[in-house]
Amino acid sequence: MQQSNLPTRLLTINNFVEEHKSFASHGGIRHLIFHSESNGFKSAFKRIGSRVLIDENEFFKCVNKVNEVQSA
Repeated sequence: MQQSNLPTRLLTINNFVEEHKSFASHGGIRHLIFHSESNGFKSAFKRIGSRVLIDENEFFKCVNKVNEVQSA
């Protein structure tokens, strides 16, 4: 497994959707957050009080992991 030396970038849901318009919607991200315990995305979301931030690098690692599992 390849380690990334990229710095962690935490984004709000709005910022994430704005930067990844073709990939993500508010509803889709909220769905992933709500089901993060069971869908493999738990490590991508950081909770600070009532706020949920998205670790951009970790989010795309989770996307790759989920795709690998579904392809197998």
